[in-house]
Amino acid sequence: MPGERVLPAYGPAHGSRHKGIILIAILAFLLFAVRWLSSLAIEYAWWKELGQVETWFNLFLYQYSPLAAATLLAFAALWLTHRLGMRFGGAHQAEARLYRLAVSLVLLFVAWLISAATLENWTVVRYIGSRGLPAVASSWHDNVFGKNLGFYLFDLPFYSALLGYVLALAVVAGVLFWITARGWQLRYRMAEVRDMRELDLGLLRLPGGLESGIFRTILTLFLLALAVHFFLGRFDMVYNDHGFMVGVDYTDEHVVLPLQWLLVAAAVLAAACAWLRRWTPMLLLALALPVAWIVPRLVSALYVKPNEISLESPYIDAHIHATRSAYGLENRLREIEYKTQPGTSIDVNRHRNLLDNVRLWDWRPFHDTVTQSQALRPYYVFHDTDVDRYTIDGQLRQTLITPRELDISRLQGANASWVNPHFIYTHGYGVALAEVSKLTPEGLPVFLIQNMPPEISTPSLKITRPEIYYGEVLHEPVFVRTAQEEFNYPSGDANQKSRYDGSGGFPISSVGMRLLAAIHYADANILLTNYLTPQSRMMIRRQVLPRLQELAGFIEWDQDPYLVITPAGRLVWIADGYTTSDAHPFARLTDVGTPINYIRNSVKATIDAYDGSTRLYDMDPADPLIGAYRRLFPQLFHDVSEMPPEIRAHLRYPETLFRVQAALYRVFHMTNPQAFYNKEDIWELSRSTSGQNSTAQSATPTYVVATLPGEDKPEFMLMTTFTPFSKENLIGVMLARCDGEHLGERVVLALSKQELTLGPMQISARINQDQNISKDLTLWNQQGSQVLRGQPLVLPVEHTFLFVEPIYLQANEARMPQLKKIVLAIGNRLIYADTYDEALVQLGQGATSTAPTAISSAAPAPVTFTGTAAEDNARLARVKTHLQKYRELTAQGHYVDAAKELESIEKELNR
Repeated sequence: MPGERVLPAYGPAHGSRHKGIILIAILAFLLFAVRWLSSLAIEYAWWKELGQVETWFNLFLYQYSPLAAATLLAFAALWLTHRLGMRFGGAHQAEARLYRLAVSLVLLFVAWLISAATLENWTVVRYIGSRGLPAVASSWHDNVFGKNLGFYLFDLPFYSALLGYVLALAVVAGVLFWITARGWQLRYRMAEVRDMRELDLGLLRLPGGLESGIFRTILTLFLLALAVHFFLGRFDMVYNDHGFMVGVDYTDEHVVLPLQWLLVAAAVLAAACAWLRRWTPMLLLALALPVAWIVPRLVSALYVKPNEISLESPYIDAHIHATRSAYGLENRLREIEYKTQPGTSIDVNRHRNLLDNVRLWDWRPFHDTVTQSQALRPYYVFHDTDVDRYTIDGQLRQTLITPRELDISRLQGANASWVNPHFIYTHGYGVALAEVSKLTPEGLPVFLIQNMPPEISTPSLKITRPEIYYGEVLHEPVFVRTAQEEFNYPSGDANQKSRYDGSGGFPISSVGMRLLAAIHYADANILLTNYLTPQSRMMIRRQVLPRLQELAGFIEWDQDPYLVITPAGRLVWIADGYTTSDAHPFARLTDVGTPINYIRNSVKATIDAYDGSTRLYDMDPADPLIGAYRRLFPQLFHDVSEMPPEIRAHLRYPETLFRVQAALYRVFHMTNPQAFYNKEDIWELSRSTSGQNSTAQSATPTYVVATLPGEDKPEFMLMTTFTPFSKENLIGVMLARCDGEHLGERVVLALSKQELTLGPMQISARINQDQNISKDLTLWNQQGSQVLRGQPLVLPVEHTFLFVEPIYLQANEARMPQLKKIVLAIGNRLIYADTYDEALVQLGQGATSTAPTAISSAAPAPVTFTGTAAEDNARLARVKTHLQKYRELTAQGHYVDAAKELESIEKELNR
């Protein structure tokens, strides 16, 4: 019919296409929701397994609530600004409903951008957690503003972030108001004119002038925020890097600080002028800025630079002590003047406990040897070797321990069956443990624990649970307590089977949990398998570091966890955790992957290798950061007093922290400001050669058993050595104590600058120059073998230093090093021996001259008896008697008496 509206022919199809798109969108959302909910359920089960559901909830809350709150607040401010801009532009809300809906979504996104760019969640969370910290956690104060450490770690970062948020919001709001009002003005004006030539933009009201109260409000808020920025900028001067020092210097305190107050006053005055619509006085702020920039530079160049040492000394002193405090070098560190005495021998019997713990096995050749001799099957790996100590037969003994873990990627055909990695090959088994100073006649380690099942050669140790379900090289998920027996360890041509009998993992027996796990891992076999029973459990996050990172990601975890054996026979992992910051005033930054200027080893974590039970211990109640975290997560941390004594006995000073402290101590051992300014006494970490590398490198810190000056009892300690800048002689030794109540104490042995003590590189040079030693090394390297030099050990003993360097030999084809020679150095004397026992005999004998001596590896010349048969037989009998006594005394560790028997043998042979 005429005038009747005709629908397009494509209308229904067009509508169906829209419905299809909507349906696909709904299905995609449902799939995402199901996947998210399944992951949430698995997460809940894992956190419940650890007994940390409250911690999980708090983490979720802290991760999202600050950003959400800031976004909503910013959105409200922007929405109000936009609405006022529309009103100013002449728009009516009823005329633009669809427009307002679209704009609201855009404003919500902009609000999120502002919040995410200016506010870091953990800055806000740490500020909340720091409220009400005890005074002990804030005892440090700076000497310029009198603020405690908590102010710089928590308050100042939060205030600065909040200020950035307000400034960004004010700027965006001002721009938004101008664009909105201007845009609507143009729209309505253009709608009124019939010809563009009639449009006069000059007649439009300009938002932000005297007519706009909202624009004046935004400008006033911005200027007040700028005043706060100048006020807080005073505290930022504690981070100024002047090259020779960090922090507030003379110019900062006497010139810049007063000028900062000038800027604050100018900004406040400008804000008042903006509010009162008086624009001319605002020029004062523009004039104050160049004055605040120029004047300090003039004062510094004309007055401070010519008198820098005298004027800057108090500030350099503050920088030195702040840096030492920030890195833990101020407290629990004792510096001892160590006066060396010349000598070429020591009392071996007196220092028997010390010498019995000399580390002849460097961990690198030991690791290669263990990999060849103890892996037993290609799918077992020794990921890492760690140094520890145990009481063996009543004596402290330094040991090397490495767990035997299962690497599923090395198992041929493991992935051919879905059952193998998930039900059968689920765990590693046992450890290899050896004393560092014991060797077989072939130069191989003497194992205290070896093989499968564990063969233990001392009653001082036992292992009741050798299975390793949680370690450093493990896959996931695995299922235990199933209808399928697990592979335990190989035994000849057969395999020993086992069933899990612990509490690790979480229940996976119900159809609902199996479905959720199948969705989470995108693996339908979890739902379809018949091996799961009502008692079955699922294990995830079995690797030590990812487990701890998920549990407490706000802690910096050391990359070298180590395994210990408890007296009850359990295998337990110990990991070190650090609290770090880049906000300590006056302290020098250092790079540990990220720049920091504050670090504490405030957390020790333990993970049972069988059931995965995880506990975190607060080791430093004086650390404000761990104090804040404990308030935020009260269930997560335990007092150190709750740590079992058998675990405390194996705590050690972490190498990562020790490296950082030693690197800084090279410079910050100088506490005199003038010496520090002139860099008069910079140290370097000593260099050495080891392995096959002939290039000198900085020596790595080494765990040793040594006796401190004034002490009688050997201790397990971490040690490194220093040399003067660009020289190789020994100038200092830093030791970190690990045992008992002394854990965390550092002792520095500072040597006299007037006496020369040979350093590791100088000892290595003497070894290379010794004819007997260099001849052997050259010969071995030409016979299809490789010579490996162990890292030199430096042990303080009897007011001198004993240097020990083991020499290993390995074939080119198979990496199974054997210890072949021992080099000892004391004073200006070298001892070169086939065995450690022979070297100790020589060490106890002393030397008749200062020239280096060596025990040659060449075969001795044959001895000829020239007396009567009866005399020769009597002499031979006496030699055998002395030889038997020599062997007995050497086995008992009585090296001085053994040396006397050796002298008696020599006398009999020379008659």
